[in-house]
Amino acid sequence: MQQLEGEVVQQVSGLVSGEPDLIANLSNVSALLNQYLSDINWVGFYIMRDGELVLGPFQGKVACIRIPVGRGVCGAAAATRETQRIDDVHAFPGHIACDGASNSELVVPIIVNGKVVAVLDIDSPKHGRFTVELQQEMEAVGKVLEGLNW
Repeated sequence: MQQLEGEVVQQVSGLVSGEPDLIANLSNVSALLNQYLSDINWVGFYIMRDGELVLGPFQGKVACIRIPVGRGVCGAAAATRETQRIDDVHAFPGHIACDGASNSELVVPIIVNGKVVAVLDIDSPKHGRFTVELQQEMEAVGKVLEGLNW
């Protein structure tokens, strides 16, 4: 993994600054994160629509389209409103295996006006791939994304 050291947060801020289109912004952010992060096999967004998470812009293989709140790692992040950093997804109760090659996962909820509007989801084929430092970096990215036109 490249050293992020806040650079990705600055790039995300610059990328979305002045652009009102949500899908365009999320598309570029998922592409940027895909470039920056090594040892991942999926990165993207699930957007809250009518009480469930619906697939949004992403980079990676075909993915699950709808995830109920409370189900799987993404659903847990939406339900608890807390980041989920899972070293072994196969040990996570109710894990949804969209890609059987994924072994660890990091999911950051994006909260606007007290409501979860989306989650940033990152999967890796490596067990224990995600560090506390990367979690903090991705939470900072999430804070930038809270300012988008949801």
